[in-house]
Amino acid sequence: MTKLEGLIEEFCPNGVEHRKVKDVYQRLRGTPITAAKMKEISNENGEIKVFAGGKTLINAKERDIPNANITRVPAVLVQSRGIIDVVYYDKPFTFKNEMWAYTSPDTISVKYLYYVLKNNINYFRDSASGMGSLPQISLPVTEEFKIPAPPLPVQAEIVRILDSFTELEAELEAELEARKKQYEYYRDNLLNLDNKYHMESLEKISNSISSGKNKEKDETGLYPVYGSTGIIAKSNSYSYNNEQILVARVGANAGYVHIADGKYDVSDNTIIINLKKEYNLRFIYYILQKMKLNRFAKGGGQPLITASQLKKMMIPIPPIEEQMKIVSILDRFDKLCNDISEGLPAEITARQKQYEYYRNKLLSFKEKT
Repeated sequence: MTKLEGLIEEFCPNGVEHRKVKDVYQRLRGTPITAAKMKEISNENGEIKVFAGGKTLINAKERDIPNANITRVPAVLVQSRGIIDVVYYDKPFTFKNEMWAYTSPDTISVKYLYYVLKNNINYFRDSASGMGSLPQISLPVTEEFKIPAPPLPVQAEIVRILDSFTELEAELEAELEARKKQYEYYRDNLLNLDNKYHMESLEKISNSISSGKNKEKDETGLYPVYGSTGIIAKSNSYSYNNEQILVARVGANAGYVHIADGKYDVSDNTIIINLKKEYNLRFIYYILQKMKLNRFAKGGGQPLITASQLKKMMIPIPPIEEQMKIVSILDRFDKLCNDISEGLPAEITARQKQYEYYRNKLLSFKEKT
C-alpha cells in the first residue's frame, strides 16, 4: 500500500465530498489597467508581476501601477480570455481585472486547486464562448465548478507527488535548453568557414529555388503538405518525392529552415531549394540555419523572404569529406535536441504523458454520498 492509499483509507475510505470552487476558496480581484498603461510601466526590475490576456506578462514597480490590487499570497490565476489557462503563483502579483484568482489560508490547498483545475483545463476551454476569434469564459464557469475536496493530508500527498513530476520535467527542459545553446555554439563554430573555403551563390549550387504551389488546408489525405512551420495539412496527391530544403517565405516564421523527404507537397508560403547532388544537403541546411535567415525578412506586419534573396546568398563550400564530417557532428546534437522519437524532447513528451496520466488518476475520487 502506498502512502497515498493509506491516507485515503484513513481519512476518506468511503469517498470524498465534491464542492463548488466558490464554496471552498476565496476569490481575488485584479487591477483595472489598459494594455497601453502596461506597456508604459513595464520595468524588468519591477517587483510585481502583472498578468494580462493571452501570454502578456510584465514586471512593474508597485508605485507605478495605478489603483494596484496586489495579491501577496499563493494563488491560482484563471486566465479567462484569449488563452484559457490557470497559473499558480506564490510571489506578489496582480492581473487585469477581466481575470480572477483563488486563494485559501492553506498553501497546500491552493496548489491542490491548481492541479485540479489544470486537470480539467479542456473542460474550461470547451466552455469558452468566442468574441470573434477570441475565446473567453465567464466567472460562473469556475465558481460553480465542483471539485473533489479530500482532507488536507490527502491533498498534501497528491501535491507532493505531482510537484515531483513537474520538477523533473523542469529539469529536463532546462537540460534541453542548455543542450540547444551548446548545439548552436558548436554549429556556429564548426560552420565559421567564410574565410577558409571558396564561396558559391546558393543559386549556383541549386537546380532550382522557387515557391511551392499548394493551397490546400485539408486534414485528410495520404501525403503531408509542408508549410512555414513544418507539416500543416494533408493531400491525396503529391508533387515531390525527394529530399529538399524548405524555407518559410512569409509571416512570423519567415526564414525558418527545415527539410522535407518522401512523397509530399509544399505550401505556396514556402520556398523550395532543390540542391544539386554533388553538395551535401544537410551541410547546406546547417549553413542556412546558422545564417538566421529571419534577419533578412522585410516588411512589418507580414515579413517576407524572396527566392531572389536566397539565390544571391553566398555559401562556403569545403571539400565533401569536410562537409560530411561537420554533418556527422551536428546530426548528433540535432537528434539530442530535436528528435521527438529519441532525444530529450522524446523524454520530455513521455514524462508529460506520464504526469498527465497520474494527475488524472490521483484526482479522480469517488464522490461521497
